[in-house]
Amino acid sequence: MAETLRLNDRTGTGSSDNYAYLVIDEKSKDAVIIDPAHPEEVAPVLRSKTAAGEINLTGIVNTHHHWDHASGNKEMVSCVSGCCMIGDALNCNPQLGHFNGLPITGGKDCQGVTKTPSNGETFKIGQSITVRALHTPCHTQDSICYFVEDGSDRAVFTGDTLFIGGCGRFFEGTPAEMHTALNKTLAALPDDTKVYPGHEYTKQNVKFAASVLPSEAIKKLQAFAETNQETQGKFTIGQEKLHNVFMRLDDPTIQKATGKTDPVDVMGALREMKNGFK
Repeated sequence: MAETLRLNDRTGTGSSDNYAYLVIDEKSKDAVIIDPAHPEEVAPVLRSKTAAGEINLTGIVNTHHHWDHASGNKEMVSCVSGCCMIGDALNCNPQLGHFNGLPITGGKDCQGVTKTPSNGETFKIGQSITVRALHTPCHTQDSICYFVEDGSDRAVFTGDTLFIGGCGRFFEGTPAEMHTALNKTLAALPDDTKVYPGHEYTKQNVKFAASVLPSEAIKKLQAFAETNQETQGKFTIGQEKLHNVFMRLDDPTIQKATGKTDPVDVMGALREMKNGFK
């Protein structure tokens, strides 16, 4: 995948635990930026790559509407000649610019969205990359995961739906919706699909997982998280099925820990346990 689908795991080291992803078609250099919530950090990198002829930025893609994923949209696309309209004030910043008029793909509630793909709808990035939108409502009702294929290379950008070893809070949805999102929609992807979540939460997630299911797979993830600051793109859907307790709702040990057996009930109980976990 690294040869044909460059996934720049971070646009540099930012000021928060958010990830913004740059997906580039190597043949055409067409690219999209996923969840550029901090334009002051993201835009300079994009400008540099554009000036060097490394990318042709064709759009912004959002996984959901929360401010820490989509709040940079308007600032990005209103940049003209290095100046940006922010609220009612004109803030001139030479590091921003060259991105005016970019289309914004995302859920209906994303800031400045111009296109909301339907569930299962596909679109292209350049010549080689195919993207399929997967609606995964729960964390927010407009949550969309993006399954990306370039030949035999596969990745999924999951926003705050699926994290490495965990899942997002159910801010706008139900346990049944998260069960569907994780264990029907995302679990149906090829096992070798690499997972790129919206935040780096792996250490916290695996600490909770180990308290519920101290399996070898979870111990292995815990060891990796202890020695690696970033885990995005390092694990696959197949591995999540082994070490993510929210994707193992039929495991007898997890059912015993929750006191539930129905998958939806197990999901709900697990999330409540995680919410209160220290």
